[in-house]
Amino acid sequence: MPRGIRPFIDSVSGPDLGNTASSLHERREVLTDTARELLSEYHLATLSTLDRHGRIHSVPVGITYLDGIVRVIGSRGSQKFINAERSGRASVNTVDGRRWISFEGPARVRTDPDAVALAVALYAARYRQPRPNPRRVVLELTVERVLGSAGMRVSDG
Repeated sequence: MPRGIRPFIDSVSGPDLGNTASSLHERREVLTDTARELLSEYHLATLSTLDRHGRIHSVPVGITYLDGIVRVIGSRGSQKFINAERSGRASVNTVDGRRWISFEGPARVRTDPDAVALAVALYAARYRQPRPNPRRVVLELTVERVLGSAGMRVSDG
């Protein structure tokens, strides 16, 4: 994993989640230590998107969380990425017993090498090094809403 990268950060900013100094300064903490612990453990998640008929398409995925963005890696052309590109929205949920957390927001699929490399490094830190895949892309979900079991969000405290 590249030096200085942490797989999850407990902050979400307003509408602009860019990496400018001002947006970093405006971030507010939303996740508790309990949530960060859940997100550091080896648990799969469910990614939900809408298909072309408006039906829910849910699939198991590995997720990472960094700086208000949830990332999912996979192959270009996969239905989950097609759906996310079409609708521009997605949600993910991960659960372990009574602990669960869900993220919702706008989603985009990125193909640029730097975005994919970051997503792979984060994935490898949480799960394992993924197999080589020349068709790899990354879905980035910008977190607008966080739901979870008691104690997952700062506002729950």
